[in-house]
Amino acid sequence: MNSSTPAGVYANGNDNKKFKGDRPPCSPSRVLHLRKIPSDVTEAEVISLGLPFGKVTNLLMLKGKSQAFLEMASEEAAVTMVNYYTPVTPHLRSQPIFIQYSNHRELKTDNLPNQARAQAALQAVSAVQSGSLALPGAPTNEGTVLPGQSPVLRIIIENLFYPVTLEVLHQIFSKFGTVLKIITFTKNNQFQALLQYADPLNAQYAKMALDGQNIYNACCTLRIDFSKLTSLNVKYNNDKSRDFTRLDLPTGDGHPSLEPPMAAAFGAPGIISSPYAGAAGFAPAIGFPQATGLSVPAVPGALGPLTITSSAVTGRMAIPGASGIPGNSVLLVTNLNPDLITPHGLFILFGVYGDVHRVKIMFNKKENALVQMADANQAQLAMNHLSGQRLYGKVLRATLSKHQAVQLPREGQEDQGLTKDFSNSPLHRFKKPGSKNFQNIFPPSATLHLSNIPPSVTMDDLKNLFTEAGCSVKAFKFFQKDRKMALIQLGSVEEAIQALIELHNHDLGENHHLRVSFSKSTI
Repeated sequence: MNSSTPAGVYANGNDNKKFKGDRPPCSPSRVLHLRKIPSDVTEAEVISLGLPFGKVTNLLMLKGKSQAFLEMASEEAAVTMVNYYTPVTPHLRSQPIFIQYSNHRELKTDNLPNQARAQAALQAVSAVQSGSLALPGAPTNEGTVLPGQSPVLRIIIENLFYPVTLEVLHQIFSKFGTVLKIITFTKNNQFQALLQYADPLNAQYAKMALDGQNIYNACCTLRIDFSKLTSLNVKYNNDKSRDFTRLDLPTGDGHPSLEPPMAAAFGAPGIISSPYAGAAGFAPAIGFPQATGLSVPAVPGALGPLTITSSAVTGRMAIPGASGIPGNSVLLVTNLNPDLITPHGLFILFGVYGDVHRVKIMFNKKENALVQMADANQAQLAMNHLSGQRLYGKVLRATLSKHQAVQLPREGQEDQGLTKDFSNSPLHRFKKPGSKNFQNIFPPSATLHLSNIPPSVTMDDLKNLFTEAGCSVKAFKFFQKDRKMALIQLGSVEEAIQALIELHNHDLGENHHLRVSFSKSTI
């Protein structure tokens, strides 16, 4: 019997011919016939093929025949879907699926057995699409989402030849529902993200549609699993994490980066020679054209072109008043005290706001220096917090430099030790991705937070240490719960800045080096 006319389905307005073998192509219909479907595929997975193109109104699975019928709300949506999947074969469970128009004009499945699961899946999808989602904890249609399934996905990106920004992830995953929160991080040298949807169903569809897909041609492969977490706690809105429901959150460990350092690689020839003029010479590969008649280049293993705006690709976000080279990680620091400043002093002070890689005090003008941070984000953060602060009697100024890097002196070049490379320093505070230090970045203050204090060191020992460094100690207290930490209040912010430079990493004995940070608290 012809696969397009299953028993019990009424073909409205159709003479219900039974073709043998391959049938001639039908005229467009909102009912689509899918072949070669793996036997273990779920209703939700089949529906996910149609979701990006419009509302799916009915589904009939013929499991024994590895076939299915999918009814779209409009013929226009079905045409877009067929046009889209003709050059880019869709896959379910890594198997290619073949789609063509059915000779039915609609599906009537009311009196068919085994339709409960299909109807439950359809109801769940329409709830997601219309926004009338049941509140968490309310009873939902059984058989749609596995009990206890999380709305949070863990995403690993393999073959990361191009930077993938939080904006790019948001754009891709928003196709499957409302994205509430995203956190990105690096773990085991892999770029990963946690992404929370409004509902576990959205997470399920996104996982089915996107797992194993490439974001760009032949690279940036998505590996997606459900997270054990059921909710994400986002503290800061910046280029590493974002809570889309809380626009009032601070930027925390930095302003949105002006441009990731890897953006330079976009135009680099020879990484991927792409025949498509995508953003900056490579063709993005995921995305669902919502309009009809989009011509899609045949990109093997990709989902078709993702309409990523170039600003999302480079992650650019304008910060008002930022001059110099946006995205530059080198700061020009001026109005320093030439008699007292050292490369090490600048390394310790700027190291409160990021990892300092190199410092150069100008040979001919020692009140000026260049400080190279690990990235543009950290440079911006250090500039915002330190410019205008007093250090050794002078008001320090910091701006973005026109230099892209600090050059080390050539061998034999007279330098007087004014240029130092700290890129391998053990004192970097932010080397570990997701380090607690990211959450404890505060502006310079007269109260310092001390940690890593050994048990034998007393309050008087610490007060004396700061007094000998030329500070007036106004107050001191150990943390009640943890005697390894304390707060010390000094006479002024300038004193505290100078004390931090002098005493951070001071050897307290017993293999303990004092850690000093600015505190948000007062005593």
